[in-house]
Amino acid sequence: MSHIILLFSLGGPEVIVILFAILLLFGGKKIPELMKGLGKGIKEFNNARSTIESELKEGMKEVEEEKKTSH
Repeated sequence: MSHIILLFSLGGPEVIVILFAILLLFGGKKIPELMKGLGKGIKEFNNARSTIESELKEGMKEVEEEKKTSH
C-alpha cells in the first residue's frame, strides 16, 4: 500500500481525510462488503492476466517450433 501512496505522493493527513470520507460515504457496515468485492475483482483480474500470459507463451513456443521445423 505504501507504493500506492508514494505513487500519488499522498501524505498521512491526506490518507486520513480520504479514509474518513469513505467512511462517511459508505458507512461502517458497507466497507467490508466493498473490500470483499474489490478482492474478488482483483482475483478475477489476476486469473485473466495469468491465462493470457500462458496463452501468449504457448503461442510463442508454437511459432518457435514451426521455425525450427521449417529450416
